[in-house]
Amino acid sequence: MKKLLNGYYRVLQVTMTLLMALLILPVALQIFSRYTGLIPRYIWTEEVARFCFMWIVMIGAMIAVRDGTHFDVDVLPAFRSRRVAAGHRIFVHLAMLLVALIFVTYGYDFARFGAQQTSELAGLPLLTIYIAWPLAGVTWLAFLGEKLIEDVRLLYRGERP
Repeated sequence: MKKLLNGYYRVLQVTMTLLMALLILPVALQIFSRYTGLIPRYIWTEEVARFCFMWIVMIGAMIAVRDGTHFDVDVLPAFRSRRVAAGHRIFVHLAMLLVALIFVTYGYDFARFGAQQTSELAGLPLLTIYIAWPLAGVTWLAFLGEKLIEDVRLLYRGERP
């Protein structure tokens, strides 16, 4: 399972890199058309840039959950015991799991709503954007499941992850 999650994580990293590169094209076209008369003003570029940006944000959130850099606020002092720290991480991961379940549950309805619509300018189905929410929730569930297993091992057996 770890190997599968590592592969999926790598796919997310590559996809995010490609989306960042793709985002440059419509934004550059917008800038050049706005400040020069060399190319016509394309309206679809704003919509494509927005689509890329929303996917970048959602994929970035998925990657951040796996990296352990998402939704974690240091309120309590550093724990001296590894087991207490593991218990704290379990609490944080369970809270994040709740958010993931909300994204899956309501994201499914959100995606179904998007499947019935198309974007005004580019004519793309809005499902291409709206599907990111339940996909993020499912991805968070997988990554958090991995983290919870590691933390439970540390909490009960004192094993290192």
